[in-house]
Amino acid sequence: MFDVLKEQKAQWFATEIEKALKSGVLHIVEYELSGSDVQGAGEGPSHSIWFEGRVQALNFPVEGEAAVVWVASNITDKNEVQRKLRQLSETDALTGLYNRRKLIETLDRQLAIFQQEESQTSVLVFDLDNFKRLNDEMGHQAGDAALVEIARICRQHLRQSDVIARFGGDEFVVVMPGTHRRDALDIAERLRGHVPAALRESLRYEGTISGGVSEFNRPDRFSSDVLKRADEGLYLSKRAGRNRVSAC
Repeated sequence: MFDVLKEQKAQWFATEIEKALKSGVLHIVEYELSGSDVQGAGEGPSHSIWFEGRVQALNFPVEGEAAVVWVASNITDKNEVQRKLRQLSETDALTGLYNRRKLIETLDRQLAIFQQEESQTSVLVFDLDNFKRLNDEMGHQAGDAALVEIARICRQHLRQSDVIARFGGDEFVVVMPGTHRRDALDIAERLRGHVPAALRESLRYEGTISGGVSEFNRPDRFSSDVLKRADEGLYLSKRAGRNRVSAC
């Protein structure tokens, strides 16, 4: 193995073989191999190929040493199908953003991190002002186009670490790990500033967004607690005249 594979990958195989020898039972692993793992691969595939390895310790020595039989099956196609199914189950069909299910899963995970490590997460809830009027005046196709455009603006101007989801209708949620409320408010204000010009250019529509920002609190027991507070901030923004973001 060490003659054929790069040292780090060869060492991984050696470790898995050692596990199979120690356990004495069938050891199953999934792993990837690409041309970069092989010494002198030349024109080997640049993409990764996924395998399932079934590793069984033999009950007799081979040339005086303990040995295993390793059966490798190519599972690249299966993994790709699973990836696509997972993507479909986690994303909103219209905007390509994460859906409500993935959002709640993310918030639950961030709440657990906050409770254990006190690493803060903030949440922005926002929607498109007067969305019903847009649908009534320009049609639902224009309404859908506006939602797609807002999703694009979010991807362009928010950070890579932020998790963006369409919560339902014209309501969006942004989860900002490692971010306190005051900083999240600044990020939300910058996002709000980009929306009118983008909608004007893409749809010839004068549109704005309103939002609410909150962060986890120590008494929070459920991830829905922070969502509720951010939603209250959105309500405050609507009452104050729209086109603004309020912290709550």
